[in-house]
Amino acid sequence: MLLPIYAYGHPVLKKIAASIGPDFPDLQELIANMWETMYHAEGVGIAAPQVGVPIRLFVIDTLQIEEDDEKKPDAEKGKGFKKVFINAQKVEETGNPWTYEEGCLSIPRIRGDVERPQTIRLRYMDENFVEHEETFTGVNARVVQHEYDHIEGILFTEKLKPLKKRLIQRKLEDIRVGKIKTDYKMKFAVAR
Repeated sequence: MLLPIYAYGHPVLKKIAASIGPDFPDLQELIANMWETMYHAEGVGIAAPQVGVPIRLFVIDTLQIEEDDEKKPDAEKGKGFKKVFINAQKVEETGNPWTYEEGCLSIPRIRGDVERPQTIRLRYMDENFVEHEETFTGVNARVVQHEYDHIEGILFTEKLKPLKKRLIQRKLEDIRVGKIKTDYKMKFAVAR
């Protein structure tokens, strides 16, 4: 089932998400709906807060960008993944910061250069609550860092340079109040 994606300005996007256990109601259905919603909106990742559920859950599929991404280093080609992350905790971020243009399903039609470390090590559980500790690099790390930020109540626009932040203020306000059209259903902070 397609879920509405919560837009910039909605309070759920600024909350630190709660950890969950295997008994979380209808978890597998939520995960399936998040995959469907993400693909429909042409995203590579989506976090539960983006569909209005303030829990530490996100899903990522970087397999779909393997061929498309010219900036991806040759050493990383063919190393995309499709995973569910539950109760993720950052172990460490390392490497020289690098800049890459990001966007977000909750902030449509706005993109901006975000600087992030090259590598992230994460401890998380999969959809079967099997624990993993894994290191992600390059574009994969970037997508993980972006989705991880969502469960920490952080949006990519907060990491933009001050000038860019000023330039997008009006567009952000338009999104907050629903003055934007998308190819997917959205829920806005202010009722239209």
